[in-house]
Amino acid sequence: MPYSSLLQFPLPLILASSSPRREKLLRQIGVKFTVQPSHYNEDLVPVNLTPAEHVMHLALHKAMTVATDLYNKGESALVLGADTSVLLGTRILNKPTDAEHAKQMLRTLSDRTHTVLTGIAIMDSRTEKYVVDFQRTEVRFRDLLSEEIDAYVATGSPMDKAGAYGIQDDFGAVFVSEIRGDYYNVVGLPLELMYRHLREFGRSIPSVVE
Repeated sequence: MPYSSLLQFPLPLILASSSPRREKLLRQIGVKFTVQPSHYNEDLVPVNLTPAEHVMHLALHKAMTVATDLYNKGESALVLGADTSVLLGTRILNKPTDAEHAKQMLRTLSDRTHTVLTGIAIMDSRTEKYVVDFQRTEVRFRDLLSEEIDAYVATGSPMDKAGAYGIQDDFGAVFVSEIRGDYYNVVGLPLELMYRHLREFGRSIPSVVE
C-alpha cells in the first residue's frame, strides 16, 4: 500500500498560512493541500496566556478565520492553522520588526538555550469541530560572532522568522549547536504531531453531511 493513501482525508485540506516553509514540509510527506492564508488580527490575542496557550490560540483562530470564510461560501474543508514562537525564559520572541531588532534578538540568543513552540489546529469548516495541540523543542546556540549576526541580518532572511533565524536551507543553521526534540517543529510545523492529529481527526468525521 503506498504511503500516500495514509494521507487521504474525507475533505480537502487547506493550509491557513502563507509560510513557504510549512508548504514545503507538507509536500515533503505527500499531503495534498491548497493554501488560503488567514487574516486573523494577532493583536486580539489575550495578554494573560501562557506561551503554549499563546501559540495554540493563534493556530486555532487562524484556522477558525479561514473555516468561517469557507462555511459562509458553502464550502467544506479541513483547515490547518499553525503558529510558531521562540521563547527565551518567559519572553516570547516573534518576528523582528526591523534589522536592528533582528540583531538584538540574535545577540540575546547567542550561547544560550531557547525553546521553540509551535501550535497547530485542525478545524472542519462544516461543523466547527476542531483539535488543537502544541509541540516544544529546545535549541542551543553557540557563541555567535558580531560579524556573523550582521552578515546574516543583511541577507534579509531573519525578518520573516520567529526569533530572527531559520534552521533550514539558511545560514542560521550554523548557529545551532544542539537540538532536543522535533527538528521540524523548529522549521515551523511539527510533522509527527500534525500527522497523528490529521489521521485521527480525518477518521472521526464523515465524508458527507448526514
